[in-house]
Amino acid sequence: MIQGCGSNVGKSLLVAGLCRAARRRGMRVAPFKPQNMSNNAAVTPEGAEIGRAQALQALAAGIAPHADMNPVLLKPETDSGAQVIVQGRRHATLRAREYAALKPQLMGAVLDSFARLSAAHDLVIVEGAGSPAEINLRANDIANMGFARAADVPVVLAADIDRGGVIAQVVGTQAVLDPADAAMIAGFVVNKFRGDPALFEDGHRMIEARTGWRGLGVVPWFPAAARLPAEDALDLRTGSGGAGVTIACLALPRIANFDDLDPLAAEPGVRLVMVWPGQVIPAGARLVIVPGSKSTRADLDFLRAEGWDIDLAAHMRRGGHVLGLCGGYQMLGRRIADPDGIEGAPGETAGLGLLDVTTVMGPHKRVRRSLAIHAASGLPVEGYEIHLGETDGPDRLRPFAHVDGRPEGAVSASGRVAGSYLHGLFAADRFRAAYLAGLGIAAGGLDHAALVEDTLDALAAHLERHLDMDALLGLAR
Repeated sequence: MIQGCGSNVGKSLLVAGLCRAARRRGMRVAPFKPQNMSNNAAVTPEGAEIGRAQALQALAAGIAPHADMNPVLLKPETDSGAQVIVQGRRHATLRAREYAALKPQLMGAVLDSFARLSAAHDLVIVEGAGSPAEINLRANDIANMGFARAADVPVVLAADIDRGGVIAQVVGTQAVLDPADAAMIAGFVVNKFRGDPALFEDGHRMIEARTGWRGLGVVPWFPAAARLPAEDALDLRTGSGGAGVTIACLALPRIANFDDLDPLAAEPGVRLVMVWPGQVIPAGARLVIVPGSKSTRADLDFLRAEGWDIDLAAHMRRGGHVLGLCGGYQMLGRRIADPDGIEGAPGETAGLGLLDVTTVMGPHKRVRRSLAIHAASGLPVEGYEIHLGETDGPDRLRPFAHVDGRPEGAVSASGRVAGSYLHGLFAADRFRAAYLAGLGIAAGGLDHAALVEDTLDALAAHLERHLDMDALLGLAR
């Protein structure tokens, strides 16, 4: 099990690289994360929800993603409440205190999922959540040491040297842990080193001497990680550089399923810009994407508070294009009604009025993979849907795509505003090239799936060079 000295120390990437390395050694390997918190979910072939990182790790392992790889997924809807997904299905929406009371009941589902994966594979590599040093969360823990001890899984602690204080990160973690928890840790890894790892030899030995834990290696910074799908919205902060045509995406507080952006960011002719709070939509943007949201009406209120509705109106006057995806599609309509308070307080909110459609929220949640045909180009698109609400109105007579012969999404009379419930559509190379060409953006030649596969191979080779892989794999029970 890879646990971290903190959040965003690189646990997800380490597990993905280790899965690919084990696969290259001929092992049947699977990833596992007992509890994840992310609004960037993936849909498995059986129509279940798991964290996007576990889907990437499954790809690294060469197997299909499955609900057992992430039995508990928390999707934040407010600062104090989240939708709880158990073994791929929506269980409830709970406040933090309510979820804390539920956790003891969830350990059984977590251990059942882990047991099934363990029985079917030679090796399971587990990712922790946050840090075991958050000892205020230790009671009833299912994400870190609570799971490790219940399942008797040895732990490797990952520390992030790039943020500074790495010696204190590791030594301090040991200092606050219960001795029985600390005894589960068999070694540590120092991650994200910039420069010559040999320069940290003294620090490495000092941590070993202070903790008694074995150092398993110092992993240099891996720049190609930017090519892999991000799970945390913070990883989108810079977008992509370059001098290509600007596509802007609004960084909503509850942005969800933003893997739509990864293939666009990889296109040489595209400069993807994330528009963060306090910023304006770039005047030169060719396309503005209003992304998915876990809390659509609240994020629409935020959009207006930032003045982005005014920016969008100016963008339209300049002849720009707008694409709304999932919650963003709902925001583009005339009205969003939530009579039963599914996503918040009951009521309705006026939409941006860029599409002549209305949305009504309901209790049914659609979670599925979809094969679609893009209406304008006739090209196939493979995507997925995760959403509440039904959308209808006159602009639905001009669908964005067709799914199973039925219209999906909507396009304005001008053709410059479109909305769709399909996520992941830009992963289709031919469709992406055609869509961008329709915006006057030169594209084509990028095989995004091959780019991700090559990057996973490079990550595995990177870890093989800098970790004592034999010793690390030898820790497995």
